[in-house]
Amino acid sequence: MEPVAVALPEVLTGRERLDAPVRWVHVAETAEAARLGSGGELLLATGVGWPSDDAALRRLGRVLVDAGVAGLVLELGVPMPAAPTALVKEFQAAGLPFVVLHREARFVAITEAVHSRIIAEQMVALRARDDIHALFTGLSLRGSPADFIVEQAARVLGSPVVLEDTSHRVIAASGLRASGVAASGVAASGTGMGGVAASGGGAASAPANASGEDELAGWEQRSRAAHRSAEAGWTIVPVEARGMRWGHLVGLPGEPHPAGRSNVLEQAAVALALSRLSDRDEDEWTRRSHDALLAALLGRRFAGEGGVTARFEAAGFPLAGRPVAGVAVRLRSGTLPVSAAARAVEAARAAGVDAVAGRHPEQPGTLVVAVSARPGRQLGDALFGSIADAIGSVRLDDPAAGVAVGSDARGITGLLSSLEEAVELAAGSAARTDSRLGRRPLIQRVQHRPLLRLVNALGSDPRLLEHTEQLLRPLIEHDLATGGDLVEVLRAYLSHPGNRTRAAAASHLSRSVFYQRIALIEDLLGMDLDDGETVAALHAAVLTRGRAAT
Repeated sequence: MEPVAVALPEVLTGRERLDAPVRWVHVAETAEAARLGSGGELLLATGVGWPSDDAALRRLGRVLVDAGVAGLVLELGVPMPAAPTALVKEFQAAGLPFVVLHREARFVAITEAVHSRIIAEQMVALRARDDIHALFTGLSLRGSPADFIVEQAARVLGSPVVLEDTSHRVIAASGLRASGVAASGVAASGTGMGGVAASGGGAASAPANASGEDELAGWEQRSRAAHRSAEAGWTIVPVEARGMRWGHLVGLPGEPHPAGRSNVLEQAAVALALSRLSDRDEDEWTRRSHDALLAALLGRRFAGEGGVTARFEAAGFPLAGRPVAGVAVRLRSGTLPVSAAARAVEAARAAGVDAVAGRHPEQPGTLVVAVSARPGRQLGDALFGSIADAIGSVRLDDPAAGVAVGSDARGITGLLSSLEEAVELAAGSAARTDSRLGRRPLIQRVQHRPLLRLVNALGSDPRLLEHTEQLLRPLIEHDLATGGDLVEVLRAYLSHPGNRTRAAAASHLSRSVFYQRIALIEDLLGMDLDDGETVAALHAAVLTRGRAAT
């Protein structure tokens, strides 16, 4: 500050603590006045009322140290031409700043400047608290979902914020950093991504592909340790109301906020608690979290395997060293009840298997389930039948029509491939039923569909895509021009080779109309659908197109 700088200050002791907070500044010319401080004061003095003997000066030093002063500034002059050695040693031993001024200073100018700044900062803090209160009150009144409230908390703080349940499983996370790159703002959550820094609350926004690998890796263990000790630098506030606690809101280390980081998180926690109270669905948080995880995986909205793996594991879905598989389930009506995902997860856990379940992002009538076998457990038909039964039990009049199971796999990439196989298998056999099974679901495994496995193994090979385009172009262009359904009719025909009656039923067409469609397909393609090689080539093309669509 200018009033201090012109007096030529010199730091004698405590240079490493010059950044200590100063609560107030006042002049203390006597030992009696000095001992009346309450801590955090910066004292200004000329020494005119100080004792002259070393013993008394040492006592004065101990009084000041015990009072918790932030530091001492002594103006050198006639009353005190040099800093008393005895007093300097006391401050040096305590590590407190002792500063001398070599020129005359205007103490009133110093106190006025400091107090103006302190009061201004307090006003900024009050305005910031008002803004934070208004923000989260508005979110509560609008009924904003939990993931958006977490996103706003991260935006305001400019650092990662995580919502976890009482078992330390991550429900939502935002403000995550890209691996190896410091960034702040809003990023992946198990929900959406993107955002900007809040006024008074942080730096620039995080990249949209921020992985969060560093923040979420080993989350449960780190969270439990942070709850036991504050050394991690995390700010943790409970999300609770009416004596019920649903989880915690965790702010990872970041820059200070004018309203206080704890205050921001407490306001966000209140909004989350009100949102939780208004949710009719007790599994709302978990359902949204799982939907977002699966949507990010199936939509390939991740920059690297490490980040998405960390998110799944933080949500309570271990991957390391475990066999995993993807499952797709459809009910006969094609309409999934809200509680279907929760029932599927409960059934899996009862069988000793961890699971994440949610609606397919592009096919709302399909439930996708990722399963991870615990040590000593198997991913067998009994498990998949239990999942189907649990979903069907929500509506006894609407049992599962079928369960499609992808290949057993390892790691997040293998899980993605297995899920895609299951979804494609379910889409291709949605209308299949087996009268011998009655109301029991039909469980189909992708290993029994070698062509589908081949198509998935080839992935997005441009030669396969070109093959698909060349074969199906006449049908695709016809459907686009007329709003027709020839591609889907062909899919039904290929899914029921040699049985046109079942194929017609799968197309929801009468037999006569179905036969007309088949004749038109043969004319447009210039192919004979009774030829085995033609059927195989077309089936590969249809499966490839279906995979690209999902």
